[in-house]
Amino acid sequence: MEPGKGRAQPTRQVLLFFVFLGGSLVYSETWSYSIAEEMEVGTFIANVVKDMGLDVEDLAARGARVIFDDYKPYLRLDPQNGDLLLNEQLDREALCDLTEPCILHFQVLFENPLQFFRAELLVKDINDHTPTFLNNHILLKISEGATLGTLFQIDSAQDLDVGKNGVQNYTISPNPHFHLKLRDGDEGRKYPELVLDQSLDREKESQLSLTLTAVDGGSPPRSGTTLINVVVLDINDNAPEFEKPVYEVHVPESSPLDSLIIKASATDLDAGINGELSYSFSHVSRDVRKTFEIHPISGEVYLKAPLDFEIIQSYIINIQAIDGGSLSGKSSILVRVVDVNDNPPEIAMTSLTSPIPENSSPEMVVAVFSIRDQDAGDNGRMVGSIQDNLPFVLKPTFKNFYALVTEHPLDREVRNEYNITITVTDLGTPRLKTQHNITVLVSDVNDNAPAFTQTSYTLFVRENNSPALHIGSVSATDRDSGTNAQVTYSLLPPQDPHLPLASLVSINTDNGHLFALRSLDYEALQAFEFHVGATDRGSPALSSEALVRVLVLDANDNSPFVLYPLQNGSAPCTELVPRAAEPGYLVTKVVAVDGDSGQNAWLSYQLLKATEPGLFGVWAHNGEVRTARLLSERDVAKHRLVVLVKDNGEPPRSATATLQVLLVDGFSQPYLPLPEAAPSQAQADSLTVYLVVALASVSSLFLFSVFLFVAVRLCRRSRAASVGRCSVPEGPFPGHLLDVSGTGTLSQSYQYEVCLTGGSGANEFKFLKPVIPNLLSRDSDMEKGFFS
Repeated sequence: MEPGKGRAQPTRQVLLFFVFLGGSLVYSETWSYSIAEEMEVGTFIANVVKDMGLDVEDLAARGARVIFDDYKPYLRLDPQNGDLLLNEQLDREALCDLTEPCILHFQVLFENPLQFFRAELLVKDINDHTPTFLNNHILLKISEGATLGTLFQIDSAQDLDVGKNGVQNYTISPNPHFHLKLRDGDEGRKYPELVLDQSLDREKESQLSLTLTAVDGGSPPRSGTTLINVVVLDINDNAPEFEKPVYEVHVPESSPLDSLIIKASATDLDAGINGELSYSFSHVSRDVRKTFEIHPISGEVYLKAPLDFEIIQSYIINIQAIDGGSLSGKSSILVRVVDVNDNPPEIAMTSLTSPIPENSSPEMVVAVFSIRDQDAGDNGRMVGSIQDNLPFVLKPTFKNFYALVTEHPLDREVRNEYNITITVTDLGTPRLKTQHNITVLVSDVNDNAPAFTQTSYTLFVRENNSPALHIGSVSATDRDSGTNAQVTYSLLPPQDPHLPLASLVSINTDNGHLFALRSLDYEALQAFEFHVGATDRGSPALSSEALVRVLVLDANDNSPFVLYPLQNGSAPCTELVPRAAEPGYLVTKVVAVDGDSGQNAWLSYQLLKATEPGLFGVWAHNGEVRTARLLSERDVAKHRLVVLVKDNGEPPRSATATLQVLLVDGFSQPYLPLPEAAPSQAQADSLTVYLVVALASVSSLFLFSVFLFVAVRLCRRSRAASVGRCSVPEGPFPGHLLDVSGTGTLSQSYQYEVCLTGGSGANEFKFLKPVIPNLLSRDSDMEKGFFS
């Protein structure tokens, strides 16, 4: 009853004794089989198909299995042919101890339809244990006054085998004083006793050594020996006597260790050492020795090991009191173990079907399980139940087996999972219960297609990315469950047949992560789009698609490129400036371009180095080099300018352009070298000539030919006394060099060629006009300066 409820709620309870309601599922006949212990795994036992009149096809179709009462898999059933095979080696002594016959009960269970066949397996004993004595030496103290025919008890040998394989006979080494007598004891055992044949004389022989041999009845027989040391004592004519021949005591199985069970007491009329008694066990089993112990002086019996009513219900303890003359008195203690409710019910699941389809019919078997309680009486009676308001019910089948079946149809859309708690409670005091939780899943049909979280995705990736870069993800969900909800992603064929989509991106089929397969170049590809598909794994499969647009972001990966003046020419271009030029005179214009876009392509110019600072200036936005002041005769004639071209990227990239500027008095006068420069130039020319002559004299014809070839390529004119020339880039300029207004860059058709030539002993300037005549209007001043 739940707290706060005023009335008791009905609970589904299935009493154990209702098991007979399922009797129609149990075959009345019990099949018996036998096997010797220690047989190899896989040993053939029998064929259940022949014994039970079934078809081999029924075994796999009906889910046949073998279930033992203690739930251990001693045997296995071959579903192919119905052979019952040994699944593990059997040890009769471990299974049944001294119990004979050793029978293991089991059932052959068929799940669909549910049916049980009862059977039992007889485990036969083999002679696999040797008789052993608990002590290697047995000490007997016998008075010399012992009368002929006196019997002396000897500890018997222990043999784990039973029947004829147990101890069958004892022999003693030949001697004149004793012979051996066998006495039948409880459970068919034989106990040896020494019989005095000839009087002992301590003065002649104070000690005897005898060998006792125990032989079992196996084939071949096994034997064990112990040594009996007989010490002859003085006369002791009174044996100890116990108060009772049999003591009976009831001990609860929950008694703590070292608790006192009983105190046995014996008396001896002798005095002195002959009246001093010692207590010990006599002819007790291994279970008694490991469970109880006796105090040798007081005779108190204590509990040494826990008691378990479910294993042993009673013990018979043979005790003896031995005085100082080795005379003994015997008694027995009958210990009856009282059962307490110390074992909760046990639940063993045999089969569980999960998930089950939501359209399952009623009475479908979901699970089969068995219950048991090792206690006795009301402590072992059990009641089983499950929660209310569930579409399931418990039904008893055979013996202690129950089936959990559906009570009415299921609906996954209402509930897709049931957590069922099977509760089994015994009727003992106090009541003990066991709960077992099982989860039953309801399977679905594939009726929902995957749905993307967005109909279209826009992804951004910066150019020059590393290959296999994760650029984004797409995600789709499916309302179904199981494999019907497992989504795989794929790239759909692009609508543009010229788009190499397979070499640009890839997608992780499991999580929808998109990766760039190679490095992207904004200057080559600014954007592309494609479709992604999501398909579930249902049958039939359902799918959907979404649009993905990838935008490539520009990076500052191109340095400015100087178109004019060309920096890789064999001889630098020299700009001529008349000394009469006014301030702001346009000397030349540095033309550069940048392959990037946006602010990464915004160029600025600045004068980095100059032979005479303050004489020339560079306009920052268009790269025009102009005079900053009036020229004078004191200004040197030759100037070298270094112009820095820098873009506006982050980090910025730059390039430099070197200009040679020559100041002349007028374009009509021949140019003469400066006086201070002429001697050094003449000396350099002279040294060069000498060096060339020296090298030519020792160089091979091949090297001389190469030199001539290079000279011919550098000097394309037929005149041999060329002073200098201006290199003009050959061929078309790169297609991405565009005209950007206000940045100082020019179109690809705007080229200059300025050459300084000389001939007939006089120097003159030659300007080649632009390649195309239609120059920009803002350069008209520069053109006038060139052709004035």
